[in-house]
Amino acid sequence: MSLMVAAPVALTKLNLLESALSGAIRGKPEVVRLTLVCLLAKGHLLIEDVPGVGKTTLAHALARSVQCEFHRLQFTSDMLPSDVLGVTIYNAHTQDFEFKTGPIFTNFLLADEINRATPKTQSALLEAMNEMQVTIESHSYPLSQPFMVIATQNPVEHHGTYPLPESQLDRFLMRMRIGYPDREAEREILRHSARNPSDDMRPVISGEDLLQLQGQVNRIAVDESLVDYMLAIIEKTRAHESLALGVSPRGAQALYRATQALAMLEGRDYVIPDDVKRLIIPVCAHRIAINPRASLSQRGAEMTERILQEILTLVKVPL
Repeated sequence: MSLMVAAPVALTKLNLLESALSGAIRGKPEVVRLTLVCLLAKGHLLIEDVPGVGKTTLAHALARSVQCEFHRLQFTSDMLPSDVLGVTIYNAHTQDFEFKTGPIFTNFLLADEINRATPKTQSALLEAMNEMQVTIESHSYPLSQPFMVIATQNPVEHHGTYPLPESQLDRFLMRMRIGYPDREAEREILRHSARNPSDDMRPVISGEDLLQLQGQVNRIAVDESLVDYMLAIIEKTRAHESLALGVSPRGAQALYRATQALAMLEGRDYVIPDDVKRLIIPVCAHRIAINPRASLSQRGAEMTERILQEILTLVKVPL
């Protein structure tokens, strides 16, 4: 079935998903849309923001809107890799060793406050996020599909936290902030504060529906001029004097897939330059590192976004 024939059905399902998430996260349409972009692009999402703005609620709402398995892990400093992946134990009845799967064997994994775990435990997610499998004692176990990690972290509380290394950050397709709601949205939140908005959510699509939607993303056309546009932006991050680390090839792939997913959400079967501009910060800002000397006068996150905006002004937009 061609994309053009399947588009009305696909858009109906996407609209159901978007409506469900919008009911849980009020007044944040861009946050909802970017979350769906990450989901359709088969990516993992890092939500970084202050406490109480809805990070966990968003993760719960996304998982509950799709008829799939969901596990939540509260990361702590004493958590071990086996608490995430599983453990091999000896079965006295069968006189053999058996692998007991951990919570990572699910469709949606909420890694709450991921930066409170030690680097050793954080690294337990690396293979799963990149290769969709887990290797225990030389034996590889494939993960279920679809599979998505939604991680949260608080940028304010630094005591007792372990910043995610570049290798871990690069495996998240997108990092975003939710931000405080406006007054009208917060008014609605207060009026419906008796219950968690995600508690009453029911699945609006199946896991099979999601896999079909993710497959259709690959059919979105990307003109060669737009590929050159993305590559020019990526190359400038690697050559910028204020950056010690530019966007990786994995980051370039993430940007490409994300633009296709956004175009599909917008009801188009082709990518436009505005898709690239809209996604460059959430997809690429966490993948670049500021030169230590250049970051003395400004916070790193703010500066990476400013540099990316500056690069966008320097690269010629294709007609």
